[in-house]
Amino acid sequence: MTSNQLFAAALGIAAPWFVRTVDFDAGQRRLTIHVDFAPGSRFTHPKAPGEHPVHDTQVKRLRHLNFFQHECHLEVRVPRLRLPDGKVALFEPDWVGKLAGFTLLFEALVLMLAQQMPFAAVARIVGESWHRVHAICRHYVDLALARADLSALTSVAIDETSYRRGHSYLTLAADADARKVVFVAKGRDALTVAGFAQYLRAHKADPDNITAATIDMSPAFIKGISDHLPNAKITFDKFHVIAHASQALDEMRRREQKTDPALKGLRWALLKDRSKLSREQAWTSTGSSSSSPPSAPRAPGSIASNCATSSIASRSTSFPPCSRNGAPTSCAPRSSP
Repeated sequence: MTSNQLFAAALGIAAPWFVRTVDFDAGQRRLTIHVDFAPGSRFTHPKAPGEHPVHDTQVKRLRHLNFFQHECHLEVRVPRLRLPDGKVALFEPDWVGKLAGFTLLFEALVLMLAQQMPFAAVARIVGESWHRVHAICRHYVDLALARADLSALTSVAIDETSYRRGHSYLTLAADADARKVVFVAKGRDALTVAGFAQYLRAHKADPDNITAATIDMSPAFIKGISDHLPNAKITFDKFHVIAHASQALDEMRRREQKTDPALKGLRWALLKDRSKLSREQAWTSTGSSSSSPPSAPRAPGSIASNCATSSIASRSTSFPPCSRNGAPTSCAPRSSP
């Protein structure tokens, strides 16, 4: 096997294509492989059935995967075909990329890296500009979006995220069952949800078929879903629910500690899960005057245990300490003033 045949096998090209010559520039650290086709070859074209003769050729230079640490480029003599209707059309080999100037394998590498790191990092690794990396990714994203079929979508999760300094936000909608993002748009208001509803109609889906939507407690999202996804049952994500409940509990603790010093220093103990309270925290949170905890933890269900492990309260309730000035009190919730 000659060196040219070896490179042809490595590139995965087959007849009528072959490697004519290989040039290596050590100073530029660049390998250039010249690819040609056999004389008299005929090629197919999607615009007309059958095989068609070559009218003339064009030379295309394509960036390929690196050869070790050296850049690799293919110079391909690409045929233009004479079709039965007299028109001339360019033939595209199946290993040429979708964007001008790249092979399909190089574009695949860029797409794989772009899933793991920012475009700037990908550009440094492959030795191309940020704009060319972005153009490759944008082209394939547009192709995927054009083919998207959302007809089976019934449950969505909607959230926003900032994408630059200042108040610049993106809204993302994900298929909650397939666990994948299906829609991204600038903004985080009710109009963004309206845009999502229009996007569903353009991709074989009906907004009326959305039966469940998970969101944060954003009034804009609530209004948008009520107006544009009318059959969706709204579920607030647990992170925001727990955050509001924890804030309410801490606010009540701050009020109560003004009259009951035993609550001072119990902020984190009260916010902890019941099962994660240490023996010291459970003992301290009971308001006992003893300086050391008992040898065994309080029995589950006892007044001290229940008070010490209460971790969630609504804004309208607070949990009083188990004793006040030495007199036991009820641990039941009471309305806040």
